[in-house]
Formats: sequence, structure tokens, C-alpha cells
Amino acid sequence: MRKLTHSEISINRSKLETIDMADKLPVYVLLDSIRSAYNVGSIFRTSDGAMINKLFLCGYTPYPPQKEVLKTALGSTDSVQWEYEKDPAAVIRSLKKQGIKIVALELTENSIPYYKFSSLNEPICLIVGNEITGVKQELLDFCDMSLEIPQYGIKQSLNVAVAYGIAVFELRKIYDLSKKKAEK
Repeated sequence: MRKLTHSEISINRSKLETIDMADKLPVYVLLDSIRSAYNVGSIFRTSDGAMINKLFLCGYTPYPPQKEVLKTALGSTDSVQWEYEKDPAAVIRSLKKQGIKIVALELTENSIPYYKFSSLNEPICLIVGNEITGVKQELLDFCDMSLEIPQYGIKQSLNVAVAYGIAVFELRKIYDLSKKKAEK
């Protein structure tokens, strides 16, 4: 086994000039009042890796060009479509009008484990909430469903950027598998 070089890895990667032609995951992501600029930068990088459709930064979530966001994003603020909107409810109402399902990454009385989400036949918006308080109830009231990441230790949650990475790559897997089935 030999580790690939940077240039070997880059051969099959999207380029900034052609990013709009890439096969994007039909997922919008809404970050509501994330405290840490480093978490936001990490979420940008993960969003690029999963090739999401768009990232909405809401509430008091830090956004580019804040240096801490840029430091951990490592250039992905250029490859991920994003916008800042103070009011997350306004974004959600707009997406719902477009027929986009709203899904919270949150423990609720009706949440299902992220790995039991089985179909990505239509676009969704994944809401990711604050590191301490999670997704606000007023936003959960808009949601069609919620996904949870089961916890087996003494803590109730993961770091927000880690939890987002788990969820969005599961969504990417579901999307890629459904495309392969459709091609057969």
C-alpha cells in the first residue's frame, strides 16, 4: 500500500472553475447560532467534501471573512455556495415554499437514528443548531423530521462539526447509492 501524492489525489477532484457543474448533494444546510468560528470553518470543509448544495449561516454564526473561519475552512469558502441571513426562520419558510423538506439534526421525541434515514429522493435542508442548546424549538416546529446520532457513553452529544460530518456523509452515501440503483 502506497499513500497517494497530492497531485494524484487532485486528478479526480472538482476544480473551482467547474464547481458549478459538479454533482451536488441535494442538501441545503442551515447553521443556527453556532458559537465557534473554528466549528464553522470545519463545517465549510466538510460541506465541500460532501459537495452540498448551499450553506446558510444564521443568527450569530460567524461567517467569512472572519479569520478563524477562513483558517479552518482552508479555501472551502470559495467552493461552497453560502450566504448569511440573520433570521433562520425566514430561510426555512423560503425553502419550504420551494418544496424542500426540513430536517433537524437533533434529539427529539420523534427523531430517528441518522443511519435509518433511507431515501434522498428530494432536496432537504439539514438544520444544525448551537453547540450547547442545539436546534431551537421554534425551528423544530418547521421540521418534517429529525435525525439523531445515538450516544453510548456518558455525554449526550458530539461536537457540532463532528456530528454534522457524520450526518452529511451518511446523506451523501444514501444519495450515491440511489444514483447507482437508478443507473442499473
